[in-house]
Parts: sequence; structure tokens; C-alpha cells
Amino acid sequence: MTFTRINGTLLHFRLSGPEDAPALVFVNSLGTDARIWDEVIAALSGQYRCLSYDKRGHGLSDAPQGDYSLDDHLDDLAGLMDQTGIGRVVVIGVSVGGLIAQGLALRAPERVAGLVLCCTAPRMGDAAMWSARIETARTEGLLPLADPVMERWFSPGFRAQHTVELSGWRNLFLRTDPLGYANTCATLRDTDLTSRIPAISAPTLILAGSADLAAPVDLVRNCTAIPGSRFEVLDGVGHIPGIEQPAAVARLVRDFLKEVGHG
Repeated sequence: MTFTRINGTLLHFRLSGPEDAPALVFVNSLGTDARIWDEVIAALSGQYRCLSYDKRGHGLSDAPQGDYSLDDHLDDLAGLMDQTGIGRVVVIGVSVGGLIAQGLALRAPERVAGLVLCCTAPRMGDAAMWSARIETARTEGLLPLADPVMERWFSPGFRAQHTVELSGWRNLFLRTDPLGYANTCATLRDTDLTSRIPAISAPTLILAGSADLAAPVDLVRNCTAIPGSRFEVLDGVGHIPGIEQPAAVARLVRDFLKEVGHG
């Protein structure tokens, strides 16, 4: 396990792959940690330097008090890249991780060689939905949310055929810090990059899951406002394609990296 402090916040991160290889950064979704990317990283780390981390409020990282802004997450990511000596990177993010990826491309375009945006959008949900989720997490914890969230995360096929794994991912969700979860819901409540993403210049691959209830295909399609972006739909996949179809995600990412000349 490797830890560092960025502006006083402890972050847990992992590095794999050759030190001198082109770099990839993986950003996790709400209610998960970096382990959701393990199988994708295993497929890519022979050729790429792969950085994954538990964003604030999740996993083994700190869960600071108060609502988290998008800038808080961007400060964490930029600081972690500085600490690990990563200058220019392709950012691969799912859900709120994809929102963080978009934000970094807008804030520091010189550091972003490309984006892979999984099951995300420039604006996700509405304020009322996130405010209700925050209230539940802060007053009742995550147990009332667990089963509805599993239905939104995973396709019916995955839930029926992988019951043991489903139980494990449900445990992961339940062991997330409820306040860290709520504070990250505030990021989603308060962030709308819709008017800004046409300014993103980084080559972009957008992945949607046909069975995603958290970020339906038409919502993810809003990311195509990024000029020159490519849009792909993974059939029968829910909200976390790196868990349900890691080989397909790795293949699409590898092909995209070759196309953009990143490795």
C-alpha cells in the first residue's frame, strides 16, 4: 500500500507498469475505490505506467469534512500526478471519475494527452436527487441505498450470473465512509460542465453501457459535445464496465491509445 498527503488529505494510490512508459490515470466512481479498475490495469500495465487511487472520501483515503467541490478533486489528482512524477497522461474515469477527467482536461489541457470517459456526462442527475441521497447517507448511512445502487450499477445479467461477486461489490459500497460518500454526492450536485466541454481539445473516447441505469446511453451521449470524440456502446453492460467487461474495455482503450499515439 502506498500513501501520500496532498494539501493535507491522505490519498491511497497504486502504481504499476514500466516507469518510463506512457502514463494512464484511472479514477473511480462514487461508492467504490481503485479496485474496480484492477482487471483493466492488469491488461494494460505491461505496456503503460498505470496510476490508480482512492479519491477523497473513498477506500483508504481520507474523508475530509464538508462538501467536496470538483476543484477539490482536481487539486488531489494534479497533486498526486506531481508527487508520482507523471507529467502528461491519458485519464480514464468512470461516473464522477469521468467528471473529474473532464475537469482536468479543462483546467490543465497541457497535462492531458487523452480522455476515456466511461458511463459519465458533463452533468449527472439533478440537485434534488443528489440532495436526497446526501440526506440519506448522512442520517441513515448507506444500507438503505445498497440494493437500489446495485441495480443501477450492474446489468440484470451480471446480477443473475455473478451473485457471489455482486455480494462483494455490495460490501465494498457498504464499507464506504457515509460522510465521504455524501460529500462526493455534493460534487455531482454542484457540477455542470455542459457549456464548457466543447473547449476540450484532448482526443476522447466515450464508453456507455446499454444496461446502465445510473448514466443511461442518451445521458452519456452528451459527452460527444467534445470535438472529435468517439462514442461506443457496450452491449448488456451496466454502470461499471471495468467490472463487467474488463477485457472489452482494455481492448477499446488500447486501440484508442494507439490511435492517439500515446504509447
